[in-house]
Amino acid sequence: MPAAPTDAVSVFPRVIVDESHSNAWSLDEEVAARINPAQPADASYALAAAALRHRGFEVLAHAQGSLSDAGLGAGDVLVLAHPAAVGSERASGSGLPLLAADEIDAVEAFVRAGGGLVVLAECDQDKYGNNLNDLLARFGLHVRSVTCHDGTNRHNRVSAWVLADLGGHAGQGLLAGVGQVCFYRAGAIDVVSESGTSRGPDGDVEVFARTSPQAFPPSAPLAVAARAGRGRVVVFADSDLFGDDSIEELDHRALWVNAVTWACGAAPAGGSGPVPGAHYATDPRWLDLKAAVEGIRPMQVKDGSIPDARTHDQARELVARIVAGIAALAPDFPHDQGYLSALQIDFARWADSGLGVPDFLDSLMKFRPELSRADGVVHLVVFPMYTQNGNPDRNVEAVLCSVLWPDWLADIERDFDNDAFLSINFIDFTSGYDTNSAVLFPETVAVREVPQFTWGAIFSDREAARFRTVTAAAAHLLKLDLPPDAERLVSHQELAQSVFAMWDLIHDRTHSHGDLPFDPFMIKQRMPFWLYALEELRCDLNTFRQAVILEGRGQPFAKAVQYAIVFDRIFRFAITGDRVRNYDGLGGQLLFAYLHSRDALRWTDNRLTFDWRRVPEAVVALCDEVETLYRSGIDRSKVGHWLATYEFVSSHVAPHPRSVWAKGADALPLDGPPKGLVDLVLPDEFPLNVFFEALRKKLAPVVEGTKGITGVTDGSRARTAPVEPTPVHA
Repeated sequence: MPAAPTDAVSVFPRVIVDESHSNAWSLDEEVAARINPAQPADASYALAAAALRHRGFEVLAHAQGSLSDAGLGAGDVLVLAHPAAVGSERASGSGLPLLAADEIDAVEAFVRAGGGLVVLAECDQDKYGNNLNDLLARFGLHVRSVTCHDGTNRHNRVSAWVLADLGGHAGQGLLAGVGQVCFYRAGAIDVVSESGTSRGPDGDVEVFARTSPQAFPPSAPLAVAARAGRGRVVVFADSDLFGDDSIEELDHRALWVNAVTWACGAAPAGGSGPVPGAHYATDPRWLDLKAAVEGIRPMQVKDGSIPDARTHDQARELVARIVAGIAALAPDFPHDQGYLSALQIDFARWADSGLGVPDFLDSLMKFRPELSRADGVVHLVVFPMYTQNGNPDRNVEAVLCSVLWPDWLADIERDFDNDAFLSINFIDFTSGYDTNSAVLFPETVAVREVPQFTWGAIFSDREAARFRTVTAAAAHLLKLDLPPDAERLVSHQELAQSVFAMWDLIHDRTHSHGDLPFDPFMIKQRMPFWLYALEELRCDLNTFRQAVILEGRGQPFAKAVQYAIVFDRIFRFAITGDRVRNYDGLGGQLLFAYLHSRDALRWTDNRLTFDWRRVPEAVVALCDEVETLYRSGIDRSKVGHWLATYEFVSSHVAPHPRSVWAKGADALPLDGPPKGLVDLVLPDEFPLNVFFEALRKKLAPVVEGTKGITGVTDGSRARTAPVEPTPVHA
């Protein structure tokens, strides 16, 4: 069994399974064997618990004592699995099957305050001596005492084994990855309301599984999901479908994980937990340093120099304040002592030498954050630098950041060796980072010569916050019914930060691994921009492939990494930036087109849907095709490889109608230098299709609004991503 993440504040829910009310099921296989010696699997939920733990959940049994307020407060979801009086059913015999009045009150209060409740009832409900219906009445629900039969839609030719009608929502939302489910001797669920409609006292109640119109009783609800206050309730009219002897049949495992995940809710309100070092954002020493940096930035020109001699006296005063601020803060950062000392010297030398083009090579070589990869380490970073995807000028910037490096991420890095990679979060920053920049790279610093770099850092909180904002807006606009675990990812900043740290680590490492027919770090070379698109996409596709493998091994963040890659590539990358050689946008266009061609993605009736069972195999298939393209590229000339890659991309994404490249080799000046071929590439060689054009118009304000966003919930500048609540089915 995989170990749970070792974060101080877990991002995964805690599930409490009640075993104190003479329940017919147990998480403990030994207890299950005592309940049903002839067939222990028919009394065991051990595999159901394992399926949740596989996704990072903590699963605990509540074997003794009352379901009090205090006990429930320690969990996120309560599971009540078929309480039954001894003699009416094989049961544990622990306690009575009746919930006491104060327990019903406590459970209701727990749910309305934001907790989740999963109730597993049975056929002929009244004979078991429990009072689940007294609890369910609080939420406008009632389990009817009946045994459903269906002579047509049945499993293994048993009429009491009813194959559920999942309606038009099969495979989407709560039913993501679910195509077929069997209820073994089930009751039926009534939605109780004064109006007689499918609205409970708290709002919509969604029936997501029912009997067929040919069954007895016809079209009867077998499973429902409801909201109650801030919490959620899921009720099944059968408990056998998740027992050890049934959970691996059909799509029961997926349904179980989805139901519990949905019940636990999207996330607590707000963003991430407290950021290590957050207090520095209001520290007077930092605020004075930051003000001095902001004061000197307008005096600088593109190369970082200050050519206007009339401002030199004021600039030197500001440099002195910057140096004093660094000196005042330096004792708080002993791990950066050598760097901060050298930094003061570099600033003083710059001021003394006339404020020309700055050279901070000496201090840059002393800054080695990759040597302090420990969770929560705080760094003060001050350099004349440009910010990638942000400010193109080499202005002085100051950043406070904390390292995101929990034990589980260190374990991932041991398998995907990348000793130069660093995941960081913002604490505070100057104007150059009030942009789309989400990286801290040494190559952006003003230096006299280019050294060998030993580290590169990604701001996981900004990447996560942008992803959450854009994906939430896209899902709402496109009527995309998110799977419960994807909904939680989009709603939970701390979870998303962890996911992006894992994604970026594996992606970054992939640039230097595999069959590489050209320099993977070719951004400064003059080549057709679709080669950059393929390289970035290749790294993401390989990350997706590894995430599929890791998911199978029980890595709890791996599934969310897959969602993040698909959604961010399609929703954000494809429509961000202008259309001039937009290689990240092209990668998103290609992924969308490939999934569409494989029927893993559909745009029908102005609604976007995914076939989540097909998505992994389709993405891995695209990965295989790109890898084959790379591998065969080793045997081609440079120009031959350019032509082959163009043919590959254009087979999925339609080129511009006026493209010379689209006319083929005969239309290209192949006898001349390669530069002539690059000159013929149109700025927008692969325009957006009609889907993306419409998406871009609608989401452009949302994308623009993510400028400067972080995951921090306090501070005047930093802000977290807003997320709208998602219905059971859109």
